[in-house]
Amino acid sequence: MRTVDAPDVVVVGSLNFDYIAGVERLPMPGETIAAYSLIRRFGGKGANQAVAAARQGARVAIIGCVGADKQGEAYCETITR
Repeated sequence: MRTVDAPDVVVVGSLNFDYIAGVERLPMPGETIAAYSLIRRFGGKGANQAVAAARQGARVAIIGCVGADKQGEAYCETITR
């Protein structure tokens, strides 16, 4: 018997922040280039798979770890909305 709250999909995977730096060009080996922008996005292969399944209408549960810091709290708040 299936309960109402049971997920359709359970994902075991990573949850992390992606940092995307905007640069004028790719650096040469050993070269440092200053970024003109920095974007922070929620990411991780597990989280991305869970979002994709949810967008297709599945009820999704995810099993993963986040840090015990402000970023981890922000991640948990975002995925439980």
